[in-house]
Amino acid sequence: MQIDKLRAYCLSKKGALEDFPFDEDTLVFKVMGKMFALVPLEKWESGSPSINLKCSPDYSDELRASYPSITSGYHMNKRHWNTLNLKDGELPTSLVFELVDHSYDLVVKGMSKKLQQELENL
Repeated sequence: MQIDKLRAYCLSKKGALEDFPFDEDTLVFKVMGKMFALVPLEKWESGSPSINLKCSPDYSDELRASYPSITSGYHMNKRHWNTLNLKDGELPTSLVFELVDHSYDLVVKGMSKKLQQELENL
């Protein structure tokens, strides 16, 4: 997967913005100020692309058991975040995009009704 394709997909989500809140290496995608994806750019540049995505705990367990390329979230809450290692091509683009959608939807669902309404009105 190419970084521009992943970036474009993340930014296509309603209300999504990109930011570098931690350092100049970690590209973070947010919706209404809440993170739904983190991309370590230095890893992409060194040939080890990955992305951290939020995930429901039960689904995380299922994904980690099914795909060696999906592990507990690096530097994140291990129960609620996964790291998708994209180097070997094990994960189809359709699955990566499905997991971006899942992460985004979880974040939106966890927002206050007020923020959800603001997002709806964008």
